[in-house]
Amino acid sequence: MKLKRIIIYPKDIQRITGKSERYGRMMIQRIKEHFQKENHQLVTIEEFSEYTGIEPELIQSFID
Repeated sequence: MKLKRIIIYPKDIQRITGKSERYGRMMIQRIKEHFQKENHQLVTIEEFSEYTGIEPELIQSFID
């Protein structure tokens, strides 16, 4: 059984959107604000999916 990641990083967002890594960092910051997370807390793939409306399975296919 292959383990799947549950955390999304700016580089993953760059691959998914085709935008810069800086855009990925800004998007993670916006998601943290949306979900009222603190700076040290991580953003999950589920939260990214809910925020963007992209299916979690599609996101997983880009980061595997």
